[in-house]
Amino acid sequence: MKRSVPWLVLLASAVLEAVWATALGLSDGFSKPLPTVVFAVTAALSMLGLGMAIRSIPLGTAYAIWVGIGASLTVGWAMATGVEPFSVLKLLFIAGIVGCAAGLKALPAGKDHAAAGKPAGAVRR
Repeated sequence: MKRSVPWLVLLASAVLEAVWATALGLSDGFSKPLPTVVFAVTAALSMLGLGMAIRSIPLGTAYAIWVGIGASLTVGWAMATGVEPFSVLKLLFIAGIVGCAAGLKALPAGKDHAAAGKPAGAVRR
C-alpha cells in the first residue's frame, strides 16, 4: 500500500491539472473571479502533489504521466461539454496518451528508480 501512495498522489495531481487548465480557459484572461480562484488553488495543489510524487517516482516518468493524464482529461472534458468538437481520431489519440502513461507505470523499477532525484554523476559521501 505504501508504494502506491505516490502514484495515487500523482494521479490526483493530474486530475487537478485538468481542473486548473479548464478553469484557466474559463477565467477569460483572469477577468472572472471564480474561475481565477479555482485556477490558482488547483494549480498550486497540482504542483504540490507532483512535487511530493517525485520523491518516490522518477521525475521524467512522473512528469510524463502528470502531463499526459491531465491533458487527456482536459481534452476529454472539453469534448464532453461541447467546447471542442468530438472526433473519433481525437479520442483514439487520447487513448494512446493514456495507454503510454499506463505503460510507464507498468515498467519495473530498476536501478535508475533508486537514484531518482539525484543528478547524473552525483557522488555519495
